Amino acid sequence: MVYSHILSTGGAVPERIVPNSHFNYLVEDADNWILSRTGIRERRFSAEHEATSDLATAAARQALQRASISAEELDCVIVGTSTADMILPATACMVQKNIGAKNAFAFDMNAVCSSFVFAVETADNFVRSGKYKKVLVIGADTYSKILDFQDKTTCPLFGDGAGAMILGASPEKKGILQSLVKSDGNGWELIQVPSSGSRKPITAETITARENTFKMAGKSVFVFATDVIPQIIEELTGRAGITPDQLDHIIPHQANLRIIDFISKKMGIPKERFLLNLDRYGNTAAASVGLALDENLQNGTIKPGQRVLMMGFGGGLSWGGMLLQF
Repeated sequence: MVYSHILSTGGAVPERIVPNSHFNYLVEDADNWILSRTGIRERRFSAEHEATSDLATAAARQALQRASISAEELDCVIVGTSTADMILPATACMVQKNIGAKNAFAFDMNAVCSSFVFAVETADNFVRSGKYKKVLVIGADTYSKILDFQDKTTCPLFGDGAGAMILGASPEKKGILQSLVKSDGNGWELIQVPSSGSRKPITAETITARENTFKMAGKSVFVFATDVIPQIIEELTGRAGITPDQLDHIIPHQANLRIIDFISKKMGIPKERFLLNLDRYGNTAAASVGLALDENLQNGTIKPGQRVLMMGFGGGLSWGGMLLQF
């Protein structure tokens, strides 16, 4: 039996810190208004010249350095993102060039905020097949580039960032023990950028109508998230033959503190077991899970031998998770 071990992780966020007070033009006392509804205090926005591939490259280089491996040893590079540098080519190919992974093949995956989890699932299967030895996975997004800054219900929620992970093959039973990914296309309209592709190409008219920016049915997404997160936790722990209270940490998609509070109470899981950084980074979309994982590995919160469940959910609708043994 071959298992996918996490050889290293990396993370990157832009330098620019955007506090809640930035949104005072939208709502009175924006700091209190946003914090009380989401748990977010600040987020990072990329510079005008900074693209998703730039953050992805920085996270990838960090992961490579920590693993003490050369980019030429990589067999594959997968970038999970819904804010690609451009509609084509793949952002992963830009990252491949930047890091010098000349022996790898590279492609993007888009499951919106679930993109990192879907990409890790794909990489895990590549490694377990025995065909590929080292796979770099990056979740990266720059939602500041697609937000409607006149919509107070969405624009304060998001930030930019990237989280990276390198998976390698090993016979030892640890790393990724269980995983699941799911989707329900019946809910695709709940999270979308209406004018961004072949269905409704960008025109002067769609720009005027702000249809080229991010739209979300917040209340419906809250109901969706609070329904599927318990399912992820129960299914993955059940498959592993453990109970949710035997998890050392849970890394959820960093969307909204209210969602985490609801899940904590509903499942009786102490809130301190949920590893969060959304107060400092906001919802970094595909980057959020990988960024939180990297941060908590580096600061020593996650220790050898511990069980960690990480999960994502987002547009599509899409959701999924992994049970990790360190």
